[in-house]
Amino acid sequence: MRMGLAIDASCDLPQAFLQEHDITIMPITVKIDQEIFMDDRDPAELRRFLEHKLGSRGHAAETEPCSVEDVQKLFLEKLVLERDCVFCLTITATRSPINDHVIKASFAVLKHYREVREKAGQTGPFLMRVIDTRNLFAGAGPAIVEATRLIAAGEAPAAIRERLTHIANNSYGYMLPRDLYYLRARAKKKGDRSVGLVGAMLGTALGIKPLIRAYRGDTSPIGKIRGFEHGAETLFSYAAERVHAGLLVPVICISYGGDLADVPKLPGYAKLKAACDECGVALMEAPMSITGMVNVGEGALALGFAAEEHVAEF
Repeated sequence: MRMGLAIDASCDLPQAFLQEHDITIMPITVKIDQEIFMDDRDPAELRRFLEHKLGSRGHAAETEPCSVEDVQKLFLEKLVLERDCVFCLTITATRSPINDHVIKASFAVLKHYREVREKAGQTGPFLMRVIDTRNLFAGAGPAIVEATRLIAAGEAPAAIRERLTHIANNSYGYMLPRDLYYLRARAKKKGDRSVGLVGAMLGTALGIKPLIRAYRGDTSPIGKIRGFEHGAETLFSYAAERVHAGLLVPVICISYGGDLADVPKLPGYAKLKAACDECGVALMEAPMSITGMVNVGEGALALGFAAEEHVAEF
């Protein structure tokens, strides 16, 4: 059986990894003033966004995830001919309509795929399975990495779906913003009141940053840390502890809303890398998607892993 993966553009993984595993990207359209960006994890488009310095105006952007019709077209014109089974992994349905769009599109795809395949001289059933990673940005990475391993191992679709659901339910994503004013402006536009004006002003004045966790579809601040560098060190040190404690998927995913060359310079990175090297855990670093930067601001740091349920105090 020819199995494959499709993910939405907000799932942060390295371009080389996506190409190696032939992972299809479901794009997001980003409109900022008169500029339109196609967020499909294309490095050239990402550079254009950063070079035009549009991040400061990104809080006013409009984002349009892949529509139901676009998903149908992608599958009926391409994927049903190239694959026999496709797993679609999306960021949490509580923060984006993309999961709902893919589920709705799947009904039409499964209804019409036979005629498409028969015209191309192909027989046999086509399977489409939609997985909500229940996480954001780098936090969606572990489930996708595990999916590639299971497909390579030749596991049955039912077993893959069960395992990915388990990983999604045990994936932890963390995000450290740089600019609270930006985060508040974006949250206000989307009707999210989790970052108040007073808190943003106080946090900026004192250099305090909220550490935001995504877990099982919920995203909320779980701690306050003074200074971005200290926040990065705290997050990296915590991740190193989880690496030593044991992960469900041997990978730590990091994404950053800027030049990736800046990440190894952050305090605590060396400690995390040493822990990963010692325990045989892959450390994957990727640019944050344009959509991610639009929602949380340039310079934000995200980190994700999958582990057994535990309590973390910051």
